Amino acid sequence: MSQPDNSYPDLMMVDSQSITGLQVSHFETGCAMLIDKPYGWSSFRVVGLLRKLLGIKKIGHAGTLDPMATGLLIVCIGKTATRQIHHYQGAVKQYRAEITFGASTPSYDKETLPDHWCDKDHIDIDTIRNTLESQFLGVIQQVPPMYSAIKKGGVALYKLARKGRQVERDPRSVEIFQTQVHSYNPPELDLSITCSKGTYIRSLANDLGLALNSCAHLSALRRTAIGPFHVDDSVTVQNLISHLDPDGKLGISL
Repeated sequence: MSQPDNSYPDLMMVDSQSITGLQVSHFETGCAMLIDKPYGWSSFRVVGLLRKLLGIKKIGHAGTLDPMATGLLIVCIGKTATRQIHHYQGAVKQYRAEITFGASTPSYDKETLPDHWCDKDHIDIDTIRNTLESQFLGVIQQVPPMYSAIKKGGVALYKLARKGRQVERDPRSVEIFQTQVHSYNPPELDLSITCSKGTYIRSLANDLGLALNSCAHLSALRRTAIGPFHVDDSVTVQNLISHLDPDGKLGISL
């Protein structure tokens, strides 16, 4: 796979430091913002919150995070910024993931109930590291989960999955640049992943379980970086509301 374009547009980048003192009018010329998406929120809900706070309709995000995931979401605000959103969408992503062995789920994460249980006692940290290095490094073929927004015949796969249907999904080429095992406290694996756009960490969790002659699902996920932008510099949703609606006139509650 070709390396992503590491050039980024000359936009004002709003982060946890620069948001202090900004007024709504400062956003009208167009900018990007680093946001720490909270657990349980869809990426679209974050966009909706900003539209309400700023009164600007042209807002988009550079890469969806599932509701169960937390972490860095880059949001482009205004027509000028959204036209350049692809620069962020194509950037390398970094994640911190928890993978639980011994049970698989239809969605490959904890959002659906386990549908299969299997032995995990033979798995150890060295075997995990060796398997990641031999099978999950470089360009790999990855089948997207049924519970995804990818469309088949014009219908999103997750809609078919909710009806109990399974359809054939074509594998996609993605690239894993680096993995780092932080700890393995059975059955939970704590892992960092640096990867290309389009990588499903849920699929990686499921595939890793199979590669270890077991099964697994993603039990926690946090996106820590997109290109050079880090979640440590991001703005929380609570800070967004505090800075942009300090008097509570919009009646926004979390």
